[in-house]
This record gives sequence, structure tokens and C-alpha cells, in this order.
Amino acid sequence: MKKVTIHKPGGYRQLVIEECPDLEPGTGEVLIDVSAIGINYADCVTRMGLYASAKHYIGYPITPGFEVSGVIRSAGKNVTDLQPGTAVLAITRFNGYATQLTVKREQVRPIPAQLSFETAAAFPTVSLTAWYALFELAHPRPGDTLLIHSAAGGVGSVLVQLGKIAGCRVVAVVGASHKVSAARELGADFVIDKSTQDLWKEAEAIAPQGYDIVLDANGVSTLAQSYRHLAPMGKLVVYGFHSMLPKTGGLPGRLRLARDYLRTPRFSPFDLTTRNRSVLGFNLSFLFDKAAIMERGLHQAIQWLEQGKLRPPTVTTYPFESVAEAHRDLESGQTVGKLVLTCGK
Repeated sequence: MKKVTIHKPGGYRQLVIEECPDLEPGTGEVLIDVSAIGINYADCVTRMGLYASAKHYIGYPITPGFEVSGVIRSAGKNVTDLQPGTAVLAITRFNGYATQLTVKREQVRPIPAQLSFETAAAFPTVSLTAWYALFELAHPRPGDTLLIHSAAGGVGSVLVQLGKIAGCRVVAVVGASHKVSAARELGADFVIDKSTQDLWKEAEAIAPQGYDIVLDANGVSTLAQSYRHLAPMGKLVVYGFHSMLPKTGGLPGRLRLARDYLRTPRFSPFDLTTRNRSVLGFNLSFLFDKAAIMERGLHQAIQWLEQGKLRPPTVTTYPFESVAEAHRDLESGQTVGKLVLTCGK
């Protein structure tokens, strides 16, 4: 088997492809011959050495990757319902950038008929992230107005669709003009192109009374204004800090990180209560210890997919050996949908 190993945090050169002995499944696990691997921005942050759960659970050297698709090669003891040869998708806490993967049975699902290996690999993490942010934390009500940053990206594109499933009015924010049509096709009621429009002026015109829910993975560049534009009883859900990290070069500057850290808003409990607002944050990788929640979210997302309420993600594929190029493209902020590594057999 082959896997990508990051021996120490840094730029793209730290993504080293290594050959390793084949794996064997343990009790309650399956062994997957991996066909495709979903790429998430968290993988880039792991490479940079800034992903908290990477240090908490594993440390370096580390193999990134949270989602794969492939075919079961063998099943371990106590796994009787998935047979060798079954096409599956799986979520994993790291170790996904590999041509073989062992994973617990509860983190595996047969691939829905309408998904290819590539789209299946791009589906689990963004769907779970969006589902948890919206339905476990924000609890939208029909008629609520949502503001979704990075709405044409992996998580954002799912959030737009889930917002419509929840019966909400969805305002999508994108960072480039070529992403506007993608957000509209997903069902957004309004699209703000912040590369050509004044983001907050447009946001105020659409929702003068403020937003019931704002979903923000940008970090310092938008967090303060996202909070200010909440309506009474509004909720700000934070799940990333993309704007603090580099778009070129692959390695963050310490001075910029320090400056942006100091500029990141600190939300006062007094202000939260007097303005009647909430700020919620999460990191999906810590939820692997809450198997029941993750199973419920993945089951619901697949059900919506099979009912035609949730579209498969738009994917761009890269050969396994081009992992550095894929990271570079994702960090540029110019991609639409999900990026996927494919494993040639």
C-alpha cells in the first residue's frame, strides 16, 4: 500500500508518499482498498501544523484524510453484514490519504447507487459538517434567514441545500464571480459576490433586521461583522478560520498568524446576553467519540441524497501522486465544490 505522510508541519514538500506493508482489519473493522479520497481544508491545516485535533489524537508524523470510498477487501471479527467486494464510503479521523484503510464498521456505508467512487469520497465529511452545524447547533426554523459564507465550497454548498430543506431563506456569499451560478443552482435565494459587491451593504439590504443564523468558516476577516449582523436570538456558527491562512506558498507566516489571532473578536458574555445572540463553534474530528451522533447525521444525509433533496457534490479529481497540487489549488480559494484524489489500480 501507499500513503501520504507528513513528518513535520510545513509546506507542500511535507506531503511525502511512502510505501508500507498491507494492512489487516482488527475486531469490528473492515479493510478497504481505496479508490478515491476526499480532500478537505482541514487536511491543509493539518499539513501546516495548526489543526488542534491532529496534535491531540496523533501528533506527527501523521497521514491526513477524513473520507474515502473504495471496495472492501476483508472484514474483521464481529463484522458480518459487509462482504468483500462491497463498494463503500467511509469517514475516518485521519489516515485517509492512503491506498488501503482500516476503519470501524460504524463509520462505513454502502455507496448509494447514484454516486461514483469520486463523488462518494467527497460526500461524508462535508455533509456531516453541514448537518451538525445547522441541525445539531443552530436548529433552524422554517422562514429563518441564513447567511452562508463560502457558499460554493465543499461545506458551504451542502449548507445552502440543507438550508432550503429546512425551509429557510438562504443568502449565499461567494468570493469570485465564477461561483455565483453554482450557488444559485444549489437553490440560494440571494447570492452576494464579495469580489464585485460590498458584502455587508448587500447583506443589510437583503435582511435589514439581521440574520437568524450565520455560518462562518472565514475567521478574522468576517467574524466580527457576522456577529454584528445577527438578529435578536440569532446564532453565529463558526467552523473554520480560512482567511487567516495562506492562499499561496503553503506555509503560514507567524507574524500574520499572531496579528490575526489578536484581531479575532472575543465575544463577551455580557454582550451575548444583552443583545440576545449566541456564538457556537465545533471541530468535526472531535465528534468521532460521539458515534451515535455521527451515524445519525450520515444516515440522514444519505437519505436526503437518495430522496433527491441533496445533490451529489461537484468534484475535481487529481491523481494520488498530485496531492501537493490539489492542496495548492484548494488553498487558492478559486475551486468550486470538492477536490478528490484518485487511486489508480
